[in-house]
Amino acid sequence: MTKLGEYLNKRSINKSAVSRKTGINKNRLSELSNNPSTQLKADELYLIALAIEANPCELLEFVCGHLGLEGEE
Repeated sequence: MTKLGEYLNKRSINKSAVSRKTGINKNRLSELSNNPSTQLKADELYLIALAIEANPCELLEFVCGHLGLEGEE
């Protein structure tokens, strides 16, 4: 499961409703939620945040907050 999948599950989000609101295919949403090698695009993240009434910056922090610059301690 991906960080996006964790976020959606934690909030009990209906992926079919997100798909209808965003135009993102249900299969793509499943890939984004379950397959860690699937790359989430910024426009997808923004649309998902709008659809679930979440702050896009908060969702970005949750999904990508583990990343850091190389060489930083």
